[in-house]
Order: sequence, then C-alpha cells, then structure tokens
Amino acid sequence: IKQAIDAGYIPGPRLFVATRAISTTGGYNLEGYAPELNMPKGAQIVDGPVEARKAVREQLEHGADWIKVYMTHRSWLGKNGELVSQPTLTVEELKAVVDEAHGWQRKVACHAYSGIGLRRALDGGCDSIEHGLDLDDAAVAQMLKQGTWYCPTLAAYYMDWAPETTAAGQRDRKRASVHGPSFQRAMKAGVKIVFGTDIGGIPWSEPMAQEFPRMTELGMSPIEAIRSATLRPAEMLDRQGELGVIAPGALAYLIAVDDDPRADIHALANVQFVMKDGSVFKNEIRSAK
Repeated sequence: IKQAIDAGYIPGPRLFVATRAISTTGGYNLEGYAPELNMPKGAQIVDGPVEARKAVREQLEHGADWIKVYMTHRSWLGKNGELVSQPTLTVEELKAVVDEAHGWQRKVACHAYSGIGLRRALDGGCDSIEHGLDLDDAAVAQMLKQGTWYCPTLAAYYMDWAPETTAAGQRDRKRASVHGPSFQRAMKAGVKIVFGTDIGGIPWSEPMAQEFPRMTELGMSPIEAIRSATLRPAEMLDRQGELGVIAPGALAYLIAVDDDPRADIHALANVQFVMKDGSVFKNEIRSAK
C-alpha cells in the first residue's frame, strides 16, 4: 500500500512502516491450539540473537522503515494487585535487533507494558516505547537519559473492558488506572511524547482523534497534544523542517477543521479538508457529531 501511494496509483497518507513485528516463541498469538498444529503467528518469531538479527535484515531488505519488537506479551494482576507483564526478548536479543537496525539508519519501536520486559527494552537501547502502561521513576529517568520516545496510546485501554468480576476485567481496569499516572509522570519529567492510537486495538470505525482528549484530560495542553501528532513525529522520524510544520520549504501537508482545536480539541475528530503535496481531498460526508 505504501509503495502504491508513493507511486501515485492510489491516494493515501505518507507512510513510514514496520512490516512484521518481532517476538519470541510463546510471545504472540495464535496460541492455545493442539500442539501438533503449527498455527500462523501475527509476528515474526525469533529465538536467540542470531535469529533476531537475521529477522531484522529480512525485514529491512523487504522495505521496512521501522522495526517493531514485542518486549512484553500478555499481562495480568500479580498476587499484590500489581500489573505483571510477560517478557519476551532478552536484552541480548534486543541489542542484536537494535544494532542491525541502527546500522541501516533505521529505528526500533518496542511494545512494552511494564516490568521486566520494559526494563529490557530500555537496557537494549530501543528508540521508542509503545504503550508503556506502568512507567516508574527509574524508567522515566532512563528514557530521559537515553532520549527514548514515548508513544502512550491511551485511548485503546479504555475500550472493551471485560466484566469487572473477571480476572481479565480486573486487569483491564488496572491497565487504565496505572497508564494515566505513567503518562503524567513522563510528561512532567520532559520525556519526548508522540501521538499514537494502537488502531486495531481501537475499532477501525472509530476516529483516531479520540486520543487527543485523553491526552488533554491528563494535563497536556491542546497545542502540545497537536504538536505530539505533527512536530514531534517529524523529529522522531528525523524529518524535522520537512514534515509537521507549516513553513517555507516544508511539504504541503495540511488539514482543516471547523473549529479552533486549541479551544476545543474534539474539533480534530471532524477533519473536513486534507491537502497532501498540493492535492486537495474534501470530506463531503459531514459528521453528525
């Protein structure tokens, strides 16, 4: 799809893509089937630094702009009610991933919830933490020191909770309860925060812009929330001055909404106009909201 957009065959956004995420045996669905059945996985499975490095080379050869790694898999409540996350790759495996990706001038995004897997992600030198549900002071300090980006994807964890009386429901509520304070801790400390949605975790029919009010409800100013989706991603992509700004020499990549999002951040959920590289696309179906 990215190649078709870039070649002008179909209209679409400017994409910087990870291809297949990378995880370990026991670290991604599909799971729980009879052991004699070899089920397809939603990620590329590696075990050991050699396999990890080879997977990165394969993905970069096939055109990946980013490498995505699962440093945690499922999560649950521990015996003291704390959020526990299953770790996946070891530090040595992740270091092989990062070393190979950085050699190609590419970056590594790490899906990490909390605990051991989150610490391994930071110790292994990842470029960004995706989700980061439970960041303690030590994790925040390490992110600041290393310049690690934080992509919190807040909205996805307020949807589709299991019943409160179930273990899954208690886990869902715990995720949300620790995620907000983690975001605030990182924001207060000055961690570099970039907008993200975990779309797919959010139904495809839902607006991605619902992340904006989640960010502002937790104390981020509307203009900083907007920058997290424009200026900051450009910095993260090493495309500052070219993307994410309205300035001479930057690409003509604009949206228009009915109201001032600095006064009402919800206005960003109703985009009426997009200009990309001088081509204009209008939303002729007005939102009922």
